[in-house]
Amino acid sequence: MRAGFVIRKVLGAFSTLAFVVVFNFFLFRVVNPNPVDSMFRGRNLTREQLDEITRKFNLDGSKWDQFVGYVQQLARGDLGLSFKGNRPVSTVIGEALWPTVLLVGTSTVLSMIGITIGYRAGWRRGSRFDTASTSFSMITYSMPEFWVGMVFLGFFSAKLGWFPVGGLEDPGSNASGFAKYLDQLHHMVLPATVLAIAYIGEYMIVARSSMIETLREDYLQLARAKGMRDEEVRRRHAVPNARLPVVSLSAINFGFIFSGAIAVEAIFSWPGIGQATYLAIRGPDLPMLQGLFLLISATVIVANLIADLLYGKLDPRVLGR
Repeated sequence: MRAGFVIRKVLGAFSTLAFVVVFNFFLFRVVNPNPVDSMFRGRNLTREQLDEITRKFNLDGSKWDQFVGYVQQLARGDLGLSFKGNRPVSTVIGEALWPTVLLVGTSTVLSMIGITIGYRAGWRRGSRFDTASTSFSMITYSMPEFWVGMVFLGFFSAKLGWFPVGGLEDPGSNASGFAKYLDQLHHMVLPATVLAIAYIGEYMIVARSSMIETLREDYLQLARAKGMRDEEVRRRHAVPNARLPVVSLSAINFGFIFSGAIAVEAIFSWPGIGQATYLAIRGPDLPMLQGLFLLISATVIVANLIADLLYGKLDPRVLGR
C-alpha cells in the first residue's frame, strides 16, 4: 500500500476530527448560550451562586476563552464535569461503554448473516429465494427500531414473561461468575434481537445490490469460459469483488457501536451510551452531550479511515485515485 495514500487518508481523518471539535463546541454554545440559567430557573439561588456554578463548569468569559479552555481540557483527556451528579464526563461514559459494546457489537455480528443471504440472493436474481429474501429485508429495514422494541417488550416480556422488561441484570441478584453472564445474556436477548433485525435487512440490501453490479463484469464470463463451475466463479471472483460496499457499511456500523442505540436502550432501560445520550438530552446536560457527540464522531471517523485503508488493500485500483 502506498505511503502517500495512507498519509492522505490519515490527514483527512485528522482534519475532519479537528472540524468536529470546533463544531462540537460552538453548536451547544449557540443552541444554549447559558445552560446554567436554564437549568436552575425557578430555584432559590442567588446571582452569586449562579455565577459560582458558571465558573465551576467553565462557562464564564468570552466564547473564545471558553473554546481555548475546552481545547486545553481535551488535550489533557478531560471532558469536563457532568451537570447531573457533578461527576467527570469521562467516568460516566466509561461506565456506559461496556454495556453498549456488548449489546450493539453482538447485534452487529449476528446481523452479518444478511451479507451471505444478500450475496446468494443477488447471484440468483429473480429466483424465489431472491424474492423472499428481498421482501424480508425491505420489511425489516423499514420497521422503526422503537416500534419493534415496544412490540417485543409488550409481547415477550409483559404478556409471555419470557424475558425481563429491561436493565442489564436483575437489581436484586447477587449472582457472580458464569451465573452473572447468563443473567446479562437473558436481559440482552430482546434488545439485541431488535437491533439485529434492523441491521440484517440493511446488510442484505447492500450485499445483493453489490453482487448484481458485479455480475455485469466481463471477467465473470471469462471465468465461465475457462470451464469454472458457477459455485467456484461466485466464491473466487464474484464475492471478493462485491465486498467493497459491504466493507464500508460494516466499518460504519462498527463505528456506531460506541454511539449506542438511543431508542432501543431507552425502551429496554439498557445502561449504555444510548441511554446516557437520552438522559443528557432530557437534562439538558451540556458537558455530557459534548463528550458523547465527540466520542460518536471520533469512532465514526476512525471506522471510515479503517474502511478507506481496507479499500486500498482489497482493491489496488483505489490507490491510484
